[in-house]
Amino acid sequence: MRTIMNISLPEPMALLINKEISTGKYASKSEFFRALFRDWSEIKLAKELDQSRKEMKSGKGKLLRSLADLD
Repeated sequence: MRTIMNISLPEPMALLINKEISTGKYASKSEFFRALFRDWSEIKLAKELDQSRKEMKSGKGKLLRSLADLD
């Protein structure tokens, strides 16, 4: 299922997006934004994993061996 979302961009941003699409790297504006979101999600996940590693190293984390350890 797809949901349509409308966004408003400054003209320079819109021109850059259109330029990227014209290179053939993206089939459409939608594909450009889907790729942008995937990249953002991966970066966000990487930051969260890094934070978790830091917590574990500092002794603030808790190693869970089973779901019962969540209590």
